[in-house]
Amino acid sequence: MGFTTSGLHHVTAIGGEPQRNVDFYLRGLGLRLVKTTVNFDDPETYHLYYGDGAGRPGTLLTFFPWRGVPEGRIGTGQATTTAFSVPEHSLGWWKQHLEASGVTPGTVVTRDNEESLTFRDPDGLQIALVAHPQPDPRDPWDTPFVPAEHAIRGLHSVTMSVTTEDATADMLTRGLGLSLASESTGRYRFQAGDGGPGTYVDVEITPDAPKGVVAGGTVHHVAWRAADDEEQLALRADLVDQGVGVTSVLDRQYFRSIYFREPGGVLQEVATDQPGFDIDEPLLELGRALKLPPWLEPTREQIAAALPQLELPAENNPER
Repeated sequence: MGFTTSGLHHVTAIGGEPQRNVDFYLRGLGLRLVKTTVNFDDPETYHLYYGDGAGRPGTLLTFFPWRGVPEGRIGTGQATTTAFSVPEHSLGWWKQHLEASGVTPGTVVTRDNEESLTFRDPDGLQIALVAHPQPDPRDPWDTPFVPAEHAIRGLHSVTMSVTTEDATADMLTRGLGLSLASESTGRYRFQAGDGGPGTYVDVEITPDAPKGVVAGGTVHHVAWRAADDEEQLALRADLVDQGVGVTSVLDRQYFRSIYFREPGGVLQEVATDQPGFDIDEPLLELGRALKLPPWLEPTREQIAAALPQLELPAENNPER
């Protein structure tokens, strides 16, 4: 039997001003900053991880925030919407909260027996809040900015835009082990396992849409869960056998990763669940200090000097 993912691991996007990014995702969406580190390929840029209280796989949205980054274009070959799961009957509260935060949300729409509210973050990234009738057992982050009864539980789904469906569907099912959950005109929903929040990817067929440009306000890649290194290596071997261009295993400190593009052009990652975000700082202190991998520690002083200072709420205030 081939590889079967248990669901989404994280989504990584490109943002602009780092302080604005932090303010919106901590205060506006009520997420926890679970890791303050850097882009390992560009150490003078932050890599900020937001999620639940422990940064569990399936709750994470991460950013490379570059000051002055050019605006991207949402289009084909991209993940175009990142959706979070919120409790049923909470979208009215969220609409008021977002408006008070300076965001103009759309109207609530119903699809697949779910209500969703879509909006754009300060850099133009398209976000949706989905109130799924199925209870989401994941605990929210305990924050003063968003009441627990309305708070985000984790990722719900991602939407990918491609020009044709067959090859993408084959990669999602035969490659990642997803199954087709539902379909409508120009839209297909795939799920991991038995479905539920955190397991879905919606594929929109948009042959006439412009090709997406990855820059500010767009998703860089979508990551799926692998239980361990053995599963990940087996998948990598299968992809190589199929002629898919896939990277070697890369050490991301908090998980290990492989990357490849599905046939529609969307960059995919498969990331291990372990070792997690508490390997280099206590759970209660996640996100407070700038963390670097061992190979960057010798240049910590230079890296820290190049990064803009972040001002966070007292419970998540970074210390360099």
